Amino acid sequence: MARKEDCIFCKIVAREIPAFVLFESESGLAFLDVNPLSDGHLLLVPRDHYERLSEVPPPIAAELAEAIPCLGRALLAATKAEGFNVLLNEGAVAGQVVPHVHFHLIPRKSGDGLGYRWNAGAYQTGRAEEIAAAYKKAMPDI
Repeated sequence: MARKEDCIFCKIVAREIPAFVLFESESGLAFLDVNPLSDGHLLLVPRDHYERLSEVPPPIAAELAEAIPCLGRALLAATKAEGFNVLLNEGAVAGQVVPHVHFHLIPRKSGDGLGYRWNAGAYQTGRAEEIAAAYKKAMPDI
């Protein structure tokens, strides 16, 4: 297993730091966030250390993604939440604090005060075409 010695999530995976682990698979585990945004806030992490989702091998990413619906159903039942957010921050500029890939599953209830910013915009004429072409050039065959 690839790990980074000073990574808090690697230490949780290795059971060097206690956590309320709620799910385990060959590729990852989910546990309660110790600094939750709401009661029942989960983190889903790969067992191996990857700082960014873009570094995770597709089979591991797929196994983690397959766990999200089951974890979401359990979250809804356990917390009596009305919904939940699934969030992943890639890089410090996007809000990633712990440099180990982790998905947040955050229970949501009406009036919980969590909110979020979603300042949607619009593309200038021709800009969407430029960006789409850049994606096609940059994207590997998948």
